[in-house]
Amino acid sequence: MSQPSQIQRDEAPEGATETALDELPEDPTEDGLEPELAHQSSQLSLDDIHSSIEVPHSSAGFFKQWRAFAGPALLISVGYMDPGNWGTDLQGGAQFKYGLLWVVALASVMAIFMQVLAARLGIVTGKDLAQACRDWYPKWTRYPNWISSEIAIGACDLAEVLGSAVAINLLFHIPIFWAVLITGFDVLLVLVLQRFGLRTIEAVILMMVATIAVCFFLELFVLPRTIPNFAEMGRAIITPSLAQAGMATVAIGIIGATVMPHNLYLHSALVQTRVLRKNRAAVATAIKFNTIDSVFALGIAFFINAAILVLAATVFFGKTSVAVGGVTYMFNEATDWIRVAFLTLTPLLGTVAASTLFAVALLASGQSSTITGTIAGQVVMEGFTQWHVRPWVRRLITRGLAIAPAIAVIGVRGTGSVNDLLVLSQVILALQLPFAMFPLLHFTSRRKFMGSWRSGWFLLTAGWATAIIITVMDVYGLPGALHDVAVMFQR
Repeated sequence: MSQPSQIQRDEAPEGATETALDELPEDPTEDGLEPELAHQSSQLSLDDIHSSIEVPHSSAGFFKQWRAFAGPALLISVGYMDPGNWGTDLQGGAQFKYGLLWVVALASVMAIFMQVLAARLGIVTGKDLAQACRDWYPKWTRYPNWISSEIAIGACDLAEVLGSAVAINLLFHIPIFWAVLITGFDVLLVLVLQRFGLRTIEAVILMMVATIAVCFFLELFVLPRTIPNFAEMGRAIITPSLAQAGMATVAIGIIGATVMPHNLYLHSALVQTRVLRKNRAAVATAIKFNTIDSVFALGIAFFINAAILVLAATVFFGKTSVAVGGVTYMFNEATDWIRVAFLTLTPLLGTVAASTLFAVALLASGQSSTITGTIAGQVVMEGFTQWHVRPWVRRLITRGLAIAPAIAVIGVRGTGSVNDLLVLSQVILALQLPFAMFPLLHFTSRRKFMGSWRSGWFLLTAGWATAIIITVMDVYGLPGALHDVAVMFQR
């Protein structure tokens, strides 16, 4: 499917009209694209779905263009509301009320900047971030970069394993240990969806995201018992602080769960699933609508993350117990917040329905993130190493690496370690972020790689500020994070 699109993009048919040549130029430099940008990578990114979705001419109407380009950022957004986010947001709200809401907001804004840059790289160069690192950096960097990226994907998948296992536990009362093992079979879901194409995957994930968003919208703005103090929330956002003990670790976890390194690789590949014509008007259109797509999809992700933190603050903060339906739930430092978080839905549907809805939403979150994680793993492996591995083999490897530590820790420490493992996985993601962010910023800010499409002063400033803030927070919080993790495994 991808090969005909490549020929169409590079060769104008004999006798083509002037309009057709403008749409499908023989020489991509004739409309202002630099010669080096006309060169496609020797290996297409996601070659099974590359250039598989047609887009209208750049002169088409807004909504027609938007429908064609919408989708890649939606797939990216599920990584910003996966079980790892749920775990860190729940812990942040339960322990510090609205004190870390500013971190959720800041992380969401930074995520938008980074994802816009990732999409821009893929559109202009025809390479995903992994391919760019392989082609434009020294050879010795390939395998260290690949291994660090695989570690990040493994940490992310650990969160999906744990989130899905908790959902299975709530729905079917299967012990967490066995539920973790059951998650290994989700490879079948990925394979089934991939057979129907990318548009089907996008539609399924849209349905999952919409379900979660509607539920939290009702709680925050409709139900009187869970409507938060919006003035206090506003003050928390504009007065950032990490003064309380343990705040830095959870803040790093929130950032790691929000700005995810593998999403930068994935987004730069997914934008190439559209038929991107190499002339200035078409490239400008693709950049414009992918930017809109990113802002819209990640805006929804911010709302969901903020809602989870706010509801946890409303239900859990300052309390040692909550009584629901004649049952009293006790809280302490070792509480697995994600396992009692269904209480945030109790005012909406009652205890049993709330538990079921929460479990379904959590399972949807884990499974949708599983789909995108599998595709990201393919991008990273093929981009850095040029190894081609069948999707089901790739999925089994990734899921096996995630299940092993989960089984080991839960087997030794029991089911009370689920939320600890979730937070730990997000800390690992945050520490790996600079290794994806700095190459992305380097490529998109240089004329050598991007030509006239290199980042302007606003994107350049915002991007580098994002990378520096995240790196400084990593360094600042690392000693505390290591101490908390040590204590975590001593409990």
